[in-house]
Amino acid sequence: MHPMVKPALRRAWRDLQYVQFGVAPAHAVVVGPVDTTTGSLLALLDGTRGVGLLREEARALGVPDGWLEALLDRLAAAGLLDDTAPGDRAVEAIRQEAGVLDRMRADLGSLSVVHREPGGAIRRLAARRGMRVQVRGAGRVGATVAGLLSAAGVGRVEVVDGGRVEPWDVAPGGFPAEAVGERRDAAARRLVGRSAPGGRAPRTPTGPEPGLSLMVVAPRDGLAAYAPDPVTADTWVGTGTPHLFAGVLEATGVLGPLVLPGETACARCVDLGRTDADPAWPRLLAQWRSGRRGAVPAGDVGLAAAVAGLAAAHALAFLDGEVAASAGARWEVSSPLLEWRARLLPPHGGCPCGAADRAPSEGERERPSGVRGGQDTMAG
Repeated sequence: MHPMVKPALRRAWRDLQYVQFGVAPAHAVVVGPVDTTTGSLLALLDGTRGVGLLREEARALGVPDGWLEALLDRLAAAGLLDDTAPGDRAVEAIRQEAGVLDRMRADLGSLSVVHREPGGAIRRLAARRGMRVQVRGAGRVGATVAGLLSAAGVGRVEVVDGGRVEPWDVAPGGFPAEAVGERRDAAARRLVGRSAPGGRAPRTPTGPEPGLSLMVVAPRDGLAAYAPDPVTADTWVGTGTPHLFAGVLEATGVLGPLVLPGETACARCVDLGRTDADPAWPRLLAQWRSGRRGAVPAGDVGLAAAVAGLAAAHALAFLDGEVAASAGARWEVSSPLLEWRARLLPPHGGCPCGAADRAPSEGERERPSGVRGGQDTMAG
């Protein structure tokens, strides 16, 4: 192990004895009291020394045996310690691939803040390379989501859509202007390849096709994200495929729900709940789905970018092993106020998906508030 105090967390002394790591309350930690010797040891934890060399330098400072190990244990428990030592084969593959680690350093810094254990950040980044994500829809939202997931290190990002790129599909982070007129699937493959760290092309699998880690449903027609078709979504529930809805409808952005089959509300649960609340809902929806549609779906580029960015962030949180606040909830934001609102979507007892049989606790019902973490104090 080559211990390092996480550099992503800015540090500042609160007074002569207590040092704060981190600015934002969600991940800030206060350490103290810190005497001069402990402060000197903290300065040595920069990832360039193994524990053996650190122990020798600690003895030179007059620190008794066991003090260094106790300090490292407490820093690790507080989420402040990282490890720069070589890892497993997947981790080493990232470190040895030219240009990739430099592209991903900002992502690694963020992951090190979120995942507290030493070495957790690069292990999760390595795990992303073995994942397969499918994005269904290649408009302003879907194409941008695909590019972001590829840029974040997801190894295989597939985009499913038909037709050709239209002028109104062009957006920063999505399709460039020169893609207009090209087939969407071909243009999306190039976008994914260009966005990947190191600019590598999507890898061709050499073994069995891996299962989908996640599906992001980002239809060009935002109605299909706001009110997903239960018949289509039933297939994904039946195969146990986690899926996340995202899109823009008129001047409203929609994110969620993130459906964990058998655990959280699915598209049919949402549809049944809406019908319970408004008996006219099925009649309205049938007209919207079958009626005349405008040639161009309404949705400004800023709102589409915001939805795509948040969708990619929620998708990555799930892929990294967290349960994002879109699980069992839908987030909406509408112009011109642009205030995000969360609505819980409980499983419906009449839905055959079975999620209603696993009723969440009160704490889980409050999760979409997005409030997490706080400031901790570690006595020295």
